[in-house]
Amino acid sequence: MRIGVFCSGGDAPGMNPCVRAVVRSTISAGHEAVGIYRGYHGLLNEDLFINAQGTATMTARSVSDLSKLGGTLLRSSRSKEFRTEEGQQKAADILRKHKIDALVPIGGDGTFHGAVDLMKYWDGLVVGCPGTIDNDLIGTDYTIGFATAVQTAVEALDKLRDTAESHERMFIVEVMGRHSGYIALYTALAGGAEVACLPETPTDIPEIIAHLHKLKERGKKSIMIVVAEGDENGGGEKLQADLTAAECPFPTRVLTLGHLQRGGAPAPADRILGTLLGDFAVQSIPKGHTGVMAGRVGGDLVLTPFAETFGQHKPVPESLVSVLNAMAH
Repeated sequence: MRIGVFCSGGDAPGMNPCVRAVVRSTISAGHEAVGIYRGYHGLLNEDLFINAQGTATMTARSVSDLSKLGGTLLRSSRSKEFRTEEGQQKAADILRKHKIDALVPIGGDGTFHGAVDLMKYWDGLVVGCPGTIDNDLIGTDYTIGFATAVQTAVEALDKLRDTAESHERMFIVEVMGRHSGYIALYTALAGGAEVACLPETPTDIPEIIAHLHKLKERGKKSIMIVVAEGDENGGGEKLQADLTAAECPFPTRVLTLGHLQRGGAPAPADRILGTLLGDFAVQSIPKGHTGVMAGRVGGDLVLTPFAETFGQHKPVPESLVSVLNAMAH
């Protein structure tokens, strides 16, 4: 059996450990691993990983020391061509041409939408792994890359707090999360932020202003607000403008972390999760599973149909929102 592996969409720390696990588990099971560069775009261009012997297969040595590296060895991209029926049919033909029997796509909801479309024209097996910092996929407690993204954001908050204290200032820190508040919520909790603005919760400017006045009256010298880029009220710049117009009691600066959150060496939690899910995905293929994502829920490894992983919004835990509100006082 020839098992292809690729990364698609936004990169996430931990994709490399997952690729490593897929390749080594495939080889360990007596199958061939085929690396595909640049996701669906690379598939359409037949952009395959070529080993030192000049063949389109990955060896155990191809992925040596990969776990500690950020980004992805196989690169990642998005493809407009693949979104068309013609592109999907072309991808299926290329998979048949290279005698690839199964695929392990590593990515987020866009990647799995693509897998569903591909399976209309290709009868191979597809078991995906959740590689996205947003933690917005149903079927796994955490996605590969989320822990590292939060760690990066918290390190930024810790450093900003020093400057905020020195200048008696408020910082608004915008983190990634177009539709999900997971990164913002976890960053705010771990970083001791006074306010978090999430897509899942209403952002009440008068309420925030009242809270800030109370904090100032209590002698608070520095304030940290974490806002998700997809907050319904807008991102960091919009929040600053609204708070300033409402007579915010603190001088304010905005910092957008942006793509910084995707880089860096993966945290141990993401290395372990990527390894577990990559191995589990490969183990699931010979059993005939297809059209599913490998995930971890409550410590158990589970398979969830692609359509269910992105079919509805994954809510942030209300209990953690309550804890954050209690800590903010």
